[in-house]
Amino acid sequence: MDLGALSDLCTPWCVHVVATLRIADHLAAGLTAIDDLAAAADCDADSLGRVLRHLVSKGVFEEPVPGQFALNDAAQGLRESALRPWLDLDGLGGRMAGAWSTLLTAVRTGRPAYHEVFGHSFWEDLDAHPAIAASFDALMGPVGHGTPSANVLLSGDWEPVRTVVDVGGGTGALLAEILRVHPALRGTLMDLPRTVARSDEIFRAAGVAARVTTIGQSFFDPLPAGADLYLLKNVLADWPDPEALAILGRCAEAARPAGRVVILGGVSPDGPPGPSPDLLMLVLVGGKDRSLAEFRGLAERAGLAVKSAGRLPSGRFAVECCPA
Repeated sequence: MDLGALSDLCTPWCVHVVATLRIADHLAAGLTAIDDLAAAADCDADSLGRVLRHLVSKGVFEEPVPGQFALNDAAQGLRESALRPWLDLDGLGGRMAGAWSTLLTAVRTGRPAYHEVFGHSFWEDLDAHPAIAASFDALMGPVGHGTPSANVLLSGDWEPVRTVVDVGGGTGALLAEILRVHPALRGTLMDLPRTVARSDEIFRAAGVAARVTTIGQSFFDPLPAGADLYLLKNVLADWPDPEALAILGRCAEAARPAGRVVILGGVSPDGPPGPSPDLLMLVLVGGKDRSLAEFRGLAERAGLAVKSAGRLPSGRFAVECCPA
C-alpha cells in the first residue's frame, strides 16, 4: 500500500482546476499550445503548464512536444456532462471539495463543520447562493443521476395507488418518470420553493404536467395528507437522526390511515458494514447511511412499521413502511 499516493492532495486539486477551466474542451476545439490554452481559460500560462505537466505524469493528458498538450482517454472523461458539476470549483464541486477540510472537526464532534469554511450550514449556503443551489438541483436530477427507474415498489403492484407524493423530490425527475409509466396516477412534488420552481420543464418534457401539483415548502412542516404513496428518495442520508426522525414523523402523519411510505436510498441491508461511501454526507450535512435495523428503530419512533425491504430490479435497496 502506497500511503504517499493515498494521501496525495495535489492530483485531485489539479483535476478540479483543469475541469473548472474547461481545458479538455479547449483542447477538443483545437487549442494545443500552452499560451493559447491559458488565453482561452483566462489564466497564467506558466502555472497552467505546471498543472498540466503534473497530470501528464499521472496519465491524464499528453504533451507530445514541449508546450503542446493533447487529450487522451483519461482526459476525454473531463468532457462528460455528468462529471462536471462534481469537479467545477466555481459551482457545487467547489463546495464539496472545500468541505473535506472540515473532516477532522466532524470526526471529533460527530457534527458537520461546513460553516467553518463557508460561514453557513450547507442548506443555508444553498439558500444564500442561488447559482450553487441550481448546480445542486441539477446534480441531484437527470444531469447527475440520469433518468430514474419508475419501479419503486417491491411488490410491483400499482393497482391500489392513485396518488403519489414525492417528498423532497428535487426538480421532479423521479415523479415525472413514475407518472409517465403509470398514466392513471396523479402526483405531488414537494420540495423547497426554489427547487420546485425548476420542475416545469421536466414535467412538460415527460408529458405529465397536467397531472402534477407542486408544493414549495420544507418537509419539516406538515405534508399533504391522504395520498396513497409517499416517496423519500435520497433524503434521509442527508440528515442526522433527530432531523431524519422528524421527516419520517411527518410522513407517518400524512400517510394515516392507509398510505404507504417508501424509502429509496439511505438504508442498507443488515450485515457487516462495507467501505463507508457516505463520508461526503458527514462533512456536508452530518447525514449518514443507516442499516435496516437502525432504520427500523427510527421508523418505529416516528410511528411507522416496516412491512418489507429488499432490492428493486434496478439494484437499489428499498424499504416500505405503513403507519403503525
